[in-house]
Amino acid sequence: MPKKRRFGRVRKLPSGRFQARYLDPEGTDRPAPHTFATKTDADRWLAGVESDIVRGGWRNPDAGRIALGEYLSTWIDQRPGLRPRTVQLYRWLYRRYLEQTFSGVMIADITPGTVRAWHAELVASGTTATMIAKAYRLLHAVLNTALDDELIRRNPCRIRGAGEHHTPERPVATIAQVLDLAGLVPARFRAMILLAAFTSLRYGELAALRRRDLDAALTTVTVRATLVELSDGRLIFGPPKSAAGRRTVSVPAAIRGDLAIHLRDFVADESDALIFTGTRGGILRRPNFQRGSRWTESVTQAGLPGFHFHDLRHTGNTLAASTGASLADLMSRMGHGSTRAAMIYQHATSQRDRGIADALSASIEHERDRARNGHEAAG
Repeated sequence: MPKKRRFGRVRKLPSGRFQARYLDPEGTDRPAPHTFATKTDADRWLAGVESDIVRGGWRNPDAGRIALGEYLSTWIDQRPGLRPRTVQLYRWLYRRYLEQTFSGVMIADITPGTVRAWHAELVASGTTATMIAKAYRLLHAVLNTALDDELIRRNPCRIRGAGEHHTPERPVATIAQVLDLAGLVPARFRAMILLAAFTSLRYGELAALRRRDLDAALTTVTVRATLVELSDGRLIFGPPKSAAGRRTVSVPAAIRGDLAIHLRDFVADESDALIFTGTRGGILRRPNFQRGSRWTESVTQAGLPGFHFHDLRHTGNTLAASTGASLADLMSRMGHGSTRAAMIYQHATSQRDRGIADALSASIEHERDRARNGHEAAG
């Protein structure tokens, strides 16, 4: 007498193939996703499903039946802490690089092969490595959440190094070049150049500074906000990029006089008056700053063609590291909550230190050669 089945059932179809069905943990009667050539194959499949249920590894086959585009939109909406520009970037990356391939594809149907083909197509299209890496990181992050939501068993984004990109090393100005640049831009922007380079504040942090953010003696500047300019032209004053971004930075004594002159000539007396404004006194937009400062012309005259405003912060971080500042000191001054960025500048400093050691070594060898030659001549 055949042994009675304890889990699931198998029946032979008119076609001669076999169909397997079972009751899932939620009490729903489910068929196998395909038929089987033999009853033994159907039995083995049911045994595997039963094992998954017993071990807690069973996954609802209806899970993941949501289009990536819909899921990604919800994924963004459920992250209220995202900065406005980050939200805009994610939505733009999706429309530009993901939508055509993935918009109607169910999350459960995205395979490693699908991701590899999409990635290869972006590479072949000439898309920059930076944009490909950003789009890949977004897809990876969204699918990681789908994994946490138990919609998929494993993240199909498995291309090693695809989310990494290496930007070219940005230029570092000398102190003399910073001072030259500050002298070349119109007086309204002189102090802004100096603060960017010697306090390492970001453009948005500088544009959001108010008179109350400076202490009476101009020895410190406190970062409480940042100005964000969205792609649609909207300006938003918001909190710094991270909790570490809210910080107080010491102002070098050598530039406090320049700051005092700026406050006298260009800033209203009210405590909430913006320190840096456009030529007409309004909120400082990036395009207005570029034009008002004659940026391209000024950096060229200073011997820094192609220099970006953010390179002033990069310069300041490098100069701070070269003073021997500790990792914690650099993190505090830069407004970073992690050690990664600060370690980059410490690494740069160690490279220069190795250069000094190499130069010393060359001098030592030179002196040894002189001494050796001198002994040989005496002999």
